[in-house]
Amino acid sequence: MRSLENAVSFGYVLIIENVKDDIDPILDPILNKQTFKSAGLLLIKLNTVIDYNKNFRLFFTSKLNNPHYTPEVSTKVTLVNFMITKEGLDD
Repeated sequence: MRSLENAVSFGYVLIIENVKDDIDPILDPILNKQTFKSAGLLLIKLNTVIDYNKNFRLFFTSKLNNPHYTPEVSTKVTLVNFMITKEGLDD
């Protein structure tokens, strides 16, 4: 959680590896981009209210061949399949 808060505050890239079919609900405010302005600062509420840097990026990786996420999760993320097969390379 500390790594997530630091990445959001300072605009770092955060990679969460080996994600299964479900995503932790603590990430919902980030996936929904539930930011708000207060005193001219862009903020987001996770466990506490923290600064939100627009340079922040969140990436998930999965070892699942074809992950099936719920429709709620699928609308919040962009899925990119980097799986390369021999047949795909031949084409």
